[in-house]
Amino acid sequence: MKILLVEDDLPTAAFVEKGLRQAGHEVDHSGDGREGLVLATTVTYDAAVIDRMLPGLDGMALVKTLRSAGVKTPILFLTARGGIDDRVEGLEAGADDYLGKPFAFSELVARLNALARRPPIAGEATVLQVADLVMDVVARKVRRGDQVIDLMPREFKLLEVLMRNRGRLMTRTMLLERVWDFRFDPKSSIVETHVSRLRAKVDRPFDVPLIRTERGMGYILDAPPSADRPRKR
Repeated sequence: MKILLVEDDLPTAAFVEKGLRQAGHEVDHSGDGREGLVLATTVTYDAAVIDRMLPGLDGMALVKTLRSAGVKTPILFLTARGGIDDRVEGLEAGADDYLGKPFAFSELVARLNALARRPPIAGEATVLQVADLVMDVVARKVRRGDQVIDLMPREFKLLEVLMRNRGRLMTRTMLLERVWDFRFDPKSSIVETHVSRLRAKVDRPFDVPLIRTERGMGYILDAPPSADRPRKR
């Protein structure tokens, strides 16, 4: 794999870079967030390992900028900030995985290999539509009717999962796994909070709500039959 390492702690960077090279990977290293941004947007990488606390541009801002720019490189945060709130914040920013320091190098390699094995979404539609709500997955744009809807990266992913599963009940556990890649319950209101934010943007300003709550079960995104019927002229 060709891996981008953005880490300002030189001993850690040297250790990781040496280990990855010995494992047969090609590594580009940067100790500055802004330089890392330039590399990530001009060079194609199979994965990126990014520290959160960086000079020039911190890791959170770096990841958010990359996702806003449409860069889809799998990203793993490698940081001393390993609390559950920190992990949730990092994943919400657009990272695909999160590993706290101190760490076992074998686990870092295993996580990078797992990210690389994730299959591309081949064969899946890149333009999704439910009633007048339209999502362009490639361009990362959402509109409802004539109105453009601005979504944060995790809101975009949540909406994509709901739209791809139109009419199906998506439980809290299913959403945690598919949107946040959690294999455990973080015991927080992360799902409920993001669904509420999503509703505020895609439902409340419009006449027909699309997101329905099944109390105690989960959420369904769909439209009443009349919303999908062509208007008579």
